[in-house]
Amino acid sequence: MNTNAFFHDMTLDYLRPAEPDAFRITDFRFRCAHKDASQVVLVYGNERRKMKLSETEGGFDYYDISVNIGKDPFIYHFEITGKDESFCYYDKRGAVGNLMDSMEFVVIPGFSTPDWAKGAVMYQIFVDRFNNGDKNNDVYSGEYSYNGFLSKYVEDWKKDPEAGRDFANFYGGDLQGVIDKLDYLKDLGVEVIYLNPIFVSPSSHKYDTQDYDHIDPHFGKIVEDGGDILPQYETSNKRAERYIKRVTSKKNLEASDQLFAKLVSEAHSRDMRVILDGVFNHCGSFNKWLDRERIYEDVKDYKKGAYISADSPYRSYFSFSNDSWPYNGSYDGWWGYDTLPKLNYEGSKELEDYIIQIGKKWVSEPYNADGWRLDVAADLGHSPEYNHKFWKRFRQEVKKAKPDAIILAEHYGPAKDWLMGDEWDTVMNYDAFMEPLTWFLTGMDKHSDEFKPLRVGNAREFFDTMLYQGGQNFTMPSLYTAMNELSNHDHSRFLTRTNQKVGRCDTLVSGSADTGIKKYQMRQAVMVQMTWPGAPTIYYGDEAGVCGFTDPDNRRTYPWGEEDKQMISFHKEMIRIHSACPELRKGSIKELYAENNIIVYGRFNRTAAVIVAINNNNFEVTRDIEVWSLGIPRDVKIRQLIVSDQTGFDTTVTSKTVSDGVLSLTMSRNTGYVLRYNSFTEVSDEEFWSDNVIEF
Repeated sequence: MNTNAFFHDMTLDYLRPAEPDAFRITDFRFRCAHKDASQVVLVYGNERRKMKLSETEGGFDYYDISVNIGKDPFIYHFEITGKDESFCYYDKRGAVGNLMDSMEFVVIPGFSTPDWAKGAVMYQIFVDRFNNGDKNNDVYSGEYSYNGFLSKYVEDWKKDPEAGRDFANFYGGDLQGVIDKLDYLKDLGVEVIYLNPIFVSPSSHKYDTQDYDHIDPHFGKIVEDGGDILPQYETSNKRAERYIKRVTSKKNLEASDQLFAKLVSEAHSRDMRVILDGVFNHCGSFNKWLDRERIYEDVKDYKKGAYISADSPYRSYFSFSNDSWPYNGSYDGWWGYDTLPKLNYEGSKELEDYIIQIGKKWVSEPYNADGWRLDVAADLGHSPEYNHKFWKRFRQEVKKAKPDAIILAEHYGPAKDWLMGDEWDTVMNYDAFMEPLTWFLTGMDKHSDEFKPLRVGNAREFFDTMLYQGGQNFTMPSLYTAMNELSNHDHSRFLTRTNQKVGRCDTLVSGSADTGIKKYQMRQAVMVQMTWPGAPTIYYGDEAGVCGFTDPDNRRTYPWGEEDKQMISFHKEMIRIHSACPELRKGSIKELYAENNIIVYGRFNRTAAVIVAINNNNFEVTRDIEVWSLGIPRDVKIRQLIVSDQTGFDTTVTSKTVSDGVLSLTMSRNTGYVLRYNSFTEVSDEEFWSDNVIEF
């Protein structure tokens, strides 16, 4: 049997509906070469059901069967017997001689993820460093003291982040700055904006929430300022008083909340969505519930914090090592940080109810956010049992408030247990995207802490990790919404990883992050990002050529007026291709070729196919690639949509010839190619395109 012709996945072409409800009659389809199989059997539980040959097209036979999938996870594989009496199984790995439980197909009845998020182009914004749209809300230098440092307003927008105290340095980026750049993001092709935390917080990163109920006025609006700027020698009490007047003012908080509602409304008017960052594992020592810095102690309408009073209504929100009074100052902090007190959910049903209410509040009127990215979500409580219980409730309540909200978690390691349809929708795809792609192209880890030469160009590791490790974690609803990033606020910038320098900004000067970089390698990575299953997510500034080691260096400001225009243009072209080709959003994926420093794969549906080829060698190669398994006719011309090399990229549309199902592709050194076959617009000898306009 020609096992390369075998195909099944959980996209709509092979599973209908692709996200079935419980007890739904569901159609399963399996593909093989014409007249190759004598029998195809669907196997699930103790059942073995013979499938019926229902269609023959393009050299393939399609076998179908309909099954009531019940209410529990529907786990299945296929058995194929050839007319030559050969036999094999088929699971997520393809045709195999032995089954693996972890690689069987799984349909989870009733589990669906928002359709708008499947393949959506996302854009992550670290707000303080993106754009300053309102000078009146800027943090003053010396406005307050936090973790041993006075807050500092950085006058020079271009100044690199300062290791050791960057959390107390503010560049002035805010929500008005995001609103001012919505048209830029729309023109880039962005469909979803993911904002790093924006709730009240004393830090520039805001992963130490002070008040979940309001947007920070320094990101929002300050309509009443509360006094003059204090001199550098002023007392800490006076500084605290100044800070209190700005961030606890009811008018400022309400105006800031309204500005966020405006941002979401403006984004929605441009057909873009907005996702919030939910930091619910821990809060900040400034938080009104703890109030270690005594910010809220004498403020009207605020109750005493747990650090202030033994009678505080929030005592059970935290775990204290000594609960007797007078309090000795020791409480459970995330990773031991006393500025990040860990929330004690098991000790307080009231706390759980409150955070659930917060989850619902911001996706509801008048704010209408489109979902949550959940920080360190698996660490929320003190046990996995509680965490699963909490996220089940969180999903129920948030989806009730907004049925198409996305629930997307930060997570490292196996995620399968969290993606069973009743907790998270999906995850930030570090393990089956960011890391393996970085290894293949650069040999670096995602923090630039280690370089492994043997990983550079390891095509087998790339596909095994991207496809098969991903296959163990994801069912279709989660895979096609997974956040596929090259960089973010926790890891070095991908462009910096291309220089293969090991270190961080405290061991290597920040300027070295910009030297020795390989822009062609960044473009190769973007090609994969925009054509791999999932939601391609750009970390602000990546498209403009921003470099940086791991945080805080990865939190440099967006270089307005000094952008890498070629890199922006390349991102726009790749996003345009991604958005114009339905098979790149919801289509199937298949490995086509793997060799040291060369990977080729296809994305396809029944009407079109995209071929992506990456040559990471420093020399030209010619390879024969079998592409007929994507449904491409055996003798046909296909379009080359874009090519990138060491000098730049080219979108001049040219044709390539497929002969007897094989594409002979000559690839210059360090290149990437995207080609497409579309059955509705086959390329003729007369090549009917013009003016470099791609006929999709």
